[in-house]
Amino acid sequence: MKVNGKRARPVAHGNAFFKNEFAPLLSLHMQAPSKSTRLSSVAAAVRVLKCFSEIESEIGISSLAKRLNIAKSTAHRLAVTLLSEGLLEQNPENGRYRLGINLFIMGALVRRRLDVSNMAQPFLNVLRERTGETIHLAVLNETNIIYLYNLESSQAIRMKNYIGTLKPAFCTCEGRAILAFSAPELIQKVMHSELLPRTPSTCTEQDELLKILAQVRQHGYAIDDEESELGMRGVSAPLRDITGQVVASVGVGGPSQRLTLKKLRSLAPMVLQTAEAISIQLGYRH
Repeated sequence: MKVNGKRARPVAHGNAFFKNEFAPLLSLHMQAPSKSTRLSSVAAAVRVLKCFSEIESEIGISSLAKRLNIAKSTAHRLAVTLLSEGLLEQNPENGRYRLGINLFIMGALVRRRLDVSNMAQPFLNVLRERTGETIHLAVLNETNIIYLYNLESSQAIRMKNYIGTLKPAFCTCEGRAILAFSAPELIQKVMHSELLPRTPSTCTEQDELLKILAQVRQHGYAIDDEESELGMRGVSAPLRDITGQVVASVGVGGPSQRLTLKKLRSLAPMVLQTAEAISIQLGYRH
């Protein structure tokens, strides 16, 4: 598209200078970039990050452009964008770019999840032997939970393997065990998300859900009474790291005809003991 007879160059929407100087002009003369354009820009930025390695920890714009087969101006624009988000840093002595501290922070989050899973496994094995039911380890992912680890029951009728599966946090015992001890802002985010019923028993009323989370804080564990999956019940307790922050949850689940509410509550002390043992391994102290 042309502006004053010249072809306009695309400008990143997040830039402050763009907002102040070019937004009025853009609204009159340019259309927003297409979805495919935005996606290609994201892919290009990811390719930039993948150029760095232990052998080549710092790279200049010319080298980036040559390696990615793109114009220097494009390489510079991508580098500046990643720099502004803390994903790249620039060496003030030679002007070259290197990976930024925010990548380390994000990597630490992934490592922490892996550490939780690895440290928890021996305790989860014992819990399965003691309960005879399926054992889950889950972490929060936005307003959902994702299952990191699963030990299936040896029973013929059992809860299925959920590794890598996303489920809403508000209606699962694993999600509630984490949410109950999360920041108020996160709880409100979940409460204002789409609370869709998964079964006829799913509680979707905000006030009632807040009462449920209060009960979880009081008792130390959460229960799922056929709310996330019809015919299945579960009980879960939170895992804490060295800072005292809840980083995951461990849960026991199985068919409702075997796991009555009375039976489920009788398993709660074992789940709490397991959660405490894993938390100690993660560095948590009362």
